[in-house]
Amino acid sequence: MAPVTSPTLAALDGLLRLPGVADGVDVARQACTELRWHQALRRRIPEAAAESRVRGAAASAMLEGAEPAGSQRSADLVRDLVRGALAWDERDEDPVWRVLAGVVRATSATEHVGAPQLRAPAQVLASLHAAASGRLLPMPQVGRPRLEGEDCREWTELGPAPGPEEVARRLALVHELVAAVPSGSVPVLLVAAVAHAEIVTARPFVLGNGVVARALERAVLRVGGLDPTGVAVPEVGHADKAGSDYRGALTAYATGGPDGVRLWLLHCAEAVSRAAAEGTRVADAVLAGRLHGSR
Repeated sequence: MAPVTSPTLAALDGLLRLPGVADGVDVARQACTELRWHQALRRRIPEAAAESRVRGAAASAMLEGAEPAGSQRSADLVRDLVRGALAWDERDEDPVWRVLAGVVRATSATEHVGAPQLRAPAQVLASLHAAASGRLLPMPQVGRPRLEGEDCREWTELGPAPGPEEVARRLALVHELVAAVPSGSVPVLLVAAVAHAEIVTARPFVLGNGVVARALERAVLRVGGLDPTGVAVPEVGHADKAGSDYRGALTAYATGGPDGVRLWLLHCAEAVSRAAAEGTRVADAVLAGRLHGSR
């Protein structure tokens, strides 16, 4: 790896030294390595990666409270949307459906994020936000951070959303971290975790911050090489226990103390391990020819 000189990037080394974090990262890396060499991924990566995005979108929608068909059947709805068996405007008058459709669009958009795109992270965030919230917000508010006087009513348990000046500072941190991923000089899991948490806690957008954060994490894990096939399902990793640990860990991160940051990083390492386990179930299903409706 190239030497890290930026203070922001160098701070990642300090995070890695927090108790238990390095071990958690190693376990997650090993889980992703085992997934990478699954027999189904010798020839059928595109099929498995597509199913990963389906399951990931369903889990991300659940974390947004958008399960129009219940937890068991929402993945089937997502699958039908993606393959064109169901029209995107099928239930456009239903706000839950519109949220689900936005989550599916954002998760699907990660397929087209590669190293060149991550080098322009502001554009990636704008495109993911447009995918997630383009049908939920007035167009002038889509794809850009909040302006003075614009509020965000998401994640109210974290306290009031920061103002534009703090948002700009924290987005600059996210941009620097994400832009470094293609260089191979940073610990990918930690970058994904910090970028995810900063977007949720800073809430740069009027709406859709959690959806964008989870989509960005998926892209960073794949482009950064931790999950090079894109078959792991990080959203499922966060959705364990109906997302209670996820929300609790983000609330801890928002306190700003080292213990809260450590709790979030440990959660993310465990979530990536669970993501790889779900990816293995996807690969098993691909190999057995039983994708639809199975887990």
